[in-house]
Amino acid sequence: MADSDPKAPHRPGPWPPAPLPDAKAMPPSSWAKKTGFRPKFSGEANASDSGQITLQPKPKPKEPDTNVDLEAGRARAPTPANGVAHSDKVPPLPPPKDQVVKKRRDSDGVPKSSVPSTNGQAPPPPPPARRAASHEDIVDDEGFVSRHSHMKYELRDSPGLVPIGVYGIQHYVSILGSLILIPLVMVPAMGGSREDTSAVVSTVLFVSGVTTLLHTNFGSRLPLIQGPSFVYLAPALAIIYSSEFQGLNENKFRHIMKELQGAIIIGSAFQTFLGYTGLMSLLVRLINPVVVSPTIAAVGLSFYSYGFPLVGTCLEIGAMQILVVIVFSLYLRKISVFGHRIFLIYAVPLGLAITWAVAFLLTEAGVYNYNGCDINIPASNIVSEHCRKHVSKMKHCRVDTSYALTSSPWFRFPYPLQWGTPVFHWKMALVMCVVSLISSVDSVGSYHASSLLVASRPPTPGVLSRGIGLEGLSSVLAGLWGTGAGSTTLTENVHTIAVTKMGSRRAVQLGACILIVLSLVGKVGGFIASIPEVMVAGLLCFMWAMLTALGLSNLRYSEAGSSRNIIIIGLSLFFSLSIPAYFQQYGISPNSNLSVPSYFQPYIVASHGPFRTEYGGLNYVLNTIFSLHMVVAFLVAFILDNTVPGSKHERGVYVWSETEVARREPAVAKDYELPLRVGRIFRWVKWVGL
Repeated sequence: MADSDPKAPHRPGPWPPAPLPDAKAMPPSSWAKKTGFRPKFSGEANASDSGQITLQPKPKPKEPDTNVDLEAGRARAPTPANGVAHSDKVPPLPPPKDQVVKKRRDSDGVPKSSVPSTNGQAPPPPPPARRAASHEDIVDDEGFVSRHSHMKYELRDSPGLVPIGVYGIQHYVSILGSLILIPLVMVPAMGGSREDTSAVVSTVLFVSGVTTLLHTNFGSRLPLIQGPSFVYLAPALAIIYSSEFQGLNENKFRHIMKELQGAIIIGSAFQTFLGYTGLMSLLVRLINPVVVSPTIAAVGLSFYSYGFPLVGTCLEIGAMQILVVIVFSLYLRKISVFGHRIFLIYAVPLGLAITWAVAFLLTEAGVYNYNGCDINIPASNIVSEHCRKHVSKMKHCRVDTSYALTSSPWFRFPYPLQWGTPVFHWKMALVMCVVSLISSVDSVGSYHASSLLVASRPPTPGVLSRGIGLEGLSSVLAGLWGTGAGSTTLTENVHTIAVTKMGSRRAVQLGACILIVLSLVGKVGGFIASIPEVMVAGLLCFMWAMLTALGLSNLRYSEAGSSRNIIIIGLSLFFSLSIPAYFQQYGISPNSNLSVPSYFQPYIVASHGPFRTEYGGLNYVLNTIFSLHMVVAFLVAFILDNTVPGSKHERGVYVWSETEVARREPAVAKDYELPLRVGRIFRWVKWVGL
């Protein structure tokens, strides 16, 4: 026969050849390992790869946590909902046999009893045998292996004073835009001067440092920075442009600030009530990634009318600002200097510094000087048509038009009620109560995502309620000091933790102390207040775009390919833009002459919305609330997600640690228990403790 003929040519087998039984797995440096390529897809129920988890097959399915590394591109096991992988569905991956398992250790050198794996479920007895793991793997007592070593320092790690000082400063510099940009938008809209902007910026830095210390010690205890959230910007602008404030000329800034303070204090008191009474732990059962995602995304999308229209007032400077930040954060993000990806971490401050330097050189070179034109002359008094044509470019492109730095004192201590006694109006307070609920929804997503990165397990519902309650108290302090916006967890902070790989609580606390010291130096606030307006708009284009993307990234905990979720997210985002547009344009005459700048006109809806009952205050509340994009997105997503049938697997229901299990595990207790035995006070209050 031909097959038995030794001279017959050998027939090639199937391609690619099947691996031998004892063949080793592809090394971590392979293309598939780097890119996360998977040859099979799960159709519509395509769960997002929200974590890097492999696990040993066991008779009972477990629910390991996920650890998200935004910059890692490794192969990931299919994780159905919430990053949860079931051991009866995922085969084990054979790793190299010559690598050693590395245990996680506490900052005091004692190995932790567990790592993020089961979201609060009690661990079973250790199995008699466990497979070998790679050098990046950490094996817990349940047989789960999760890559957690991409974090340099985790929650309770304390590498030393110098490292935590460096990383703490890095943490705050990387989110500088989130801390300072809100007062740079709000204060000029309120009629404040550059000196007022400088004072508000110093106040924001001071309150952010104090509230961060409070939150990391007595709140959720996660390394989350507290600061003025963009959630509060749109309602604040709606209050600023209320009809009763349009006729004010003298002390307009202080008058509006006192109104904002009163509204923020009442809205924050409502948030405190939600947290410390345990209502938030009940409400959180109805808040899932499909609700959180469009709500946060709508916050960023709602300011599209402000971003590029203001950049266009000096296109060469504003466009340069956007392009530099994009190049740093995307094209140069892989470049490391001394082990740090400086272009990715410091994209915003580096972009600001470079653009500011270029604008300064252009100004000194006389590019924006025009014969016979003076920038200090009001536009209404300019007679020459030549100067009138160039006044806008002179105002927005020059960097020497602000005297905030020279007029600011060297020392200034922000104190409560510095703008006067707050003024309370129920209609504005009701608007802020609704906004505080949206702020709590934002924080729920931040707590869950950050805990998967740095903590042993997600927090319990009691810890979550405690954190929301303290955020309410922090916003009360922000209202008393007069920052113009409530204080809440900055969503961008989670992205910063993943990029910098710094999750140490002590680093964030030391950075907060440095922030308080800087707030006392008046020149710091004056320097920030002197940032040209067009550069602020350019930075905000990037910040709001990133905030939108961070909101949508919450879908990785659910089945992003599910038709149910696609329809809910699509409807939520569309109506979050379309319904407010209807409210904002209702009743406006095409030929009406509005004195408000075009990019602020959407926020004067309270005076002309479709609700026109005989109760003026009720009209104000309804017209304002339904003109806020994030409120509409939350309502649509909340109603649909909780009424349309869908499994927990499909919805990606957040998994929180169980209280009894958390109390039995030393690692979880150390992560979230209150310091100085303060937790004993809350032992009888089950809904705000472990």
